[in-house]
Amino acid sequence: MRRVSRGFIVFILAFTVYVVYTGSISGYDIVTGVIVSAVIGALFSNIVVEKPIKVVDPRRWLHLLVYALLYFTYYEAKAHIDVIRRILHPKLPVNPAIVEAPYRIESDFAITAVANSITNTPGTVVVDIDPSKKNFYIHWISAKTLDPLEARREIFETFEKHAKRIFE
Repeated sequence: MRRVSRGFIVFILAFTVYVVYTGSISGYDIVTGVIVSAVIGALFSNIVVEKPIKVVDPRRWLHLLVYALLYFTYYEAKAHIDVIRRILHPKLPVNPAIVEAPYRIESDFAITAVANSITNTPGTVVVDIDPSKKNFYIHWISAKTLDPLEARREIFETFEKHAKRIFE
């Protein structure tokens, strides 16, 4: 029963992504989506979902919503404006550096979500992850500090807080 519930959750997630990305609800797309999602659910249920009960926790969905709203509105806009300002500035004020910053999350999903959020935000790119030291190595277009804890606070502390509430 546990594998079936995991598979169903993966099926729903895969089907939702399929419908959103195809942008179609024609009969052909629905049938294709069901078949592909069922195969994905069967193959990846033990990998993607560790504890099925986590997926139906409304608090996790609320944190996901808050995270998405903050990330896609405030943090993305702020980073884009900063990079545009730097590009248009006559002196091109940059101070590039690769900074080491410790992370405190445990699950692979949370680590991946934070690393992707950092990389997708203009001006920062995760170039390496050291799981043994629990550090991200981040290329920062204009490093404000080289101190690992300060870099963490400046770059991704908020992302990490929400990823922990969603995935752990």
